[in-house]
Amino acid sequence: MIFTVTLNPAVDRELTVADILFNTVLRASEWRVDCGGKGFNVARMLKSLGTPSIALGFAAGKSGEMLQEMLEGLGIDTEFIWVGGETRTNVSIVSNENDRYVKVNEPGPTIAETDLVQLEYKIRERARTGDWWVLAGSLPPGVPENFYSEMIKIIQSAGARVFLDTSEAALKQSCGAGPELVKPNDEEARELTGLPVNTPAEIVAAGVAIQKTGPENVVISLGKKGALLVSEGRAWLASSPEIVEGNPTGAGDSMVAGMVWGLSQGDSMPDALCKGIACGAATASQNGTAVGTLEQVKELLEKVQLSEVFS
Repeated sequence: MIFTVTLNPAVDRELTVADILFNTVLRASEWRVDCGGKGFNVARMLKSLGTPSIALGFAAGKSGEMLQEMLEGLGIDTEFIWVGGETRTNVSIVSNENDRYVKVNEPGPTIAETDLVQLEYKIRERARTGDWWVLAGSLPPGVPENFYSEMIKIIQSAGARVFLDTSEAALKQSCGAGPELVKPNDEEARELTGLPVNTPAEIVAAGVAIQKTGPENVVISLGKKGALLVSEGRAWLASSPEIVEGNPTGAGDSMVAGMVWGLSQGDSMPDALCKGIACGAATASQNGTAVGTLEQVKELLEKVQLSEVFS
């Protein structure tokens, strides 16, 4: 089984306008509402791939109820810890004429110590040998920087495997817990290591430096250029196929889903990376925050180019 943990989910509301102007009323020509939060995005992509998962996380208020209804309406099982306050709403205003956008994210509800204890209990209860756990996204107010680190230790001590996708202090803190796989982007890798990430060789060096802090495997996402994997003393670059780009929001989360999809089926890390790249490209070709389809992923997978990189 694959579990996703989303500590700071959101209702994502996207409004499309002709142009973004200030000090005036803008009228939306299109609008959509989606489940937000990195772990939920992973769960949505897994569902599109025909792979079941269970979505855990914190939820609050009417927005939290909306998220639960939306996820369960997609056929995704949920196990939420209900907290006080209101699940955040993130609003994007997108211009359909010049590719400009404005995005505003709310901080999210403050999580109490008792809420953390409940989630920890649920994770201990669920963690089993051979399962994959995706811990993804930012930390909401009230959650300590070492929370992911403690959850990694609990999950992996039960024999399950962890894919971590977070940033900033939470990423730095959690690497020391030795997750099986982490996925910073190139800028996060630079901030984490202090090393340049301008060439494949430099990115390999940054990946190796991150690996030395604890993670078994490191994949550094490079946006449209694909991603670079450091694993077992070797490195591979998977180049993303050309697509007609839609909205790239959530493409990185789809990449995580594609990788854990492959790994849960017994793929090698490089083969799983290729599936991740195909999933990310499929989602980047969609409008709004929709995810790619299995048919698109299969078509794009044939176009992913994988090459070994030598530092």
